[in-house]
Amino acid sequence: MIDAVTPAEGTAPAPAGRGLWSRYLRRPVGVAALAVFLLVVVAGLLAPLLAPHDPNFVDFALTQAPPDSSHWMGGDSAGRDILSRLLFGARTTLYGAAVACLTGIALGVPAGVAAGYFGGLTDRVFSWISDAVQSVPGMIVLLIVAAGTGADFTVLMVTVGAFMAPGYYRISRSRALAVRKEPYIDAARVAGLTHVKILHTHVLRAVHAPVIIQSALTAGIAMGMQTGLQFLGIGTASEANWGQMMNDGFRTMLTHPLILLWPSAALGITIAALAFMGSTLADLVSVRGEPAPRRRRSAEQAPEEATDRTGALVHPIEASALRIDNLRVSYRTPRGDKGVVRGVCLDVAPGEVLGIVGESGSGKSQTVFSALDLLPADGRATADGIWIGGQPVGDLPRAGRHALLGTRIGYVPQEPMSNLDPCYTVGHQLMEPLRAVHKLTRAQARERAREVLLRVGITDPDRVLACHPHQISGGMAQRVLIAGAVAGNPSLLVADEPTTALDVTVQAEVLELLRELQREYGMALVIVTHNFGVVADICDRVAVMKDGRVIETGAVEQIFAHPGDPYTAELIKASQDDTESRAELDAAWNKAGRTVRA
Repeated sequence: MIDAVTPAEGTAPAPAGRGLWSRYLRRPVGVAALAVFLLVVVAGLLAPLLAPHDPNFVDFALTQAPPDSSHWMGGDSAGRDILSRLLFGARTTLYGAAVACLTGIALGVPAGVAAGYFGGLTDRVFSWISDAVQSVPGMIVLLIVAAGTGADFTVLMVTVGAFMAPGYYRISRSRALAVRKEPYIDAARVAGLTHVKILHTHVLRAVHAPVIIQSALTAGIAMGMQTGLQFLGIGTASEANWGQMMNDGFRTMLTHPLILLWPSAALGITIAALAFMGSTLADLVSVRGEPAPRRRRSAEQAPEEATDRTGALVHPIEASALRIDNLRVSYRTPRGDKGVVRGVCLDVAPGEVLGIVGESGSGKSQTVFSALDLLPADGRATADGIWIGGQPVGDLPRAGRHALLGTRIGYVPQEPMSNLDPCYTVGHQLMEPLRAVHKLTRAQARERAREVLLRVGITDPDRVLACHPHQISGGMAQRVLIAGAVAGNPSLLVADEPTTALDVTVQAEVLELLRELQREYGMALVIVTHNFGVVADICDRVAVMKDGRVIETGAVEQIFAHPGDPYTAELIKASQDDTESRAELDAAWNKAGRTVRA
């Protein structure tokens, strides 16, 4: 009996109802950093209420005084209360950081989005301006601005924000470049939306998360720069700020180090909190999902809803390449667990081809994903037993389950171009598993990759090994995935919709290739499909699924000749194999026309 959540780190979207904010609150480091930063913000906003003294009141008796009950942090070299100045300095520091961030966003984000979306001359002009700003020595410009404006703090921070704008520009441009070719952008254009509307409602939405992350980092940099300017004496002496406090402490560092310690610690802790917040957000945005803990059934858990067993087991355990007994799969939702697979039973023997067929959402892919331990993070698989090659795998630890992948189990995913990494060559992607899993040398892995490419019908393997995925066709990419799946000589091959993205001619070639490889290696082959034509072409047995249950199973010839369920009959009728050819349709049309004229 197994009962485990099987996460796939980094691949699954966040569950419904669990947004970025709720996932952030599950990160202890991020929560601690946020709490520290909010403490600084509250202290700055409530400084007039929290400060025990006037930050500019001079008491000569307090000059360089140590901490006591009335002045918790002591006095500075001018006789002013350090705690009060520290609280009011937080307001100045946060205000400056906010001005810099807002300026950077206002200048960088619209320019980056426009450059990435429109491209061409717009992209070249804005990119040139961004590069030019980055080439200017910022500190020299800030000193010139300070001299020309009488050290106006707001103008100085606007200037700092202008120098931060290229960072926002690069991020916004890269995100706009990534989404401008997406189908939903084309659909919006076809629907008649203007460029301004598309930029506002579609492209800017993709920029929100990275801009928030960049703002957390930019705020820390802006705080450091403004403190540096204040340390140099730029600013109003009557206004409390951390930079002037650090300058005062630096002059008396050897005799009264606490005067320097307090503002330095406040600045360092605040910048560190912003950095941790930014890195936590970056992790969450890049992963887009939160791995769920693997768990076993406990006495406190509510009992599962009873389900009837569906399907059939026709082979003994020891004679099965794959055996699934009473599988149930559910997903967590805001309204409770939702079952998507209910009591499925099926098996396949070595040398046999099993087709799992059904409409979209019938649970067929979820069934094989459970066997492969590849369910998304919020999925939960429960079964009376799962066996691979006669070995029970339901109670194996996660590492043990994954050790079967690439060795005893091969997997061919659908949509080949989406499952090949565009950053690496085909050769790298075929050789990496052979070296990591099978411990082959580079030369051995390359020779094995050439061998399997030749076997799947690629006549120029050396050229293909050197290609990136975008340099080969969809049919060739599917052959590459099949080659990678069989390179480890698995005893079980699972093909999930292997012909979905291919044209009819290439589909036939791929199916014939799978059948040949299955016979040659003596593998058990499980094909997941919605097309009964594929079932008729290659399968020995078929399991028909609907609403998460197996409603019919048996030999292909038997199912086609005498379907036992109306749903199965409808699927067979929907097969393109029963559709009249173009010649038959033309002949019928001509005959009808002659009849009308007569």
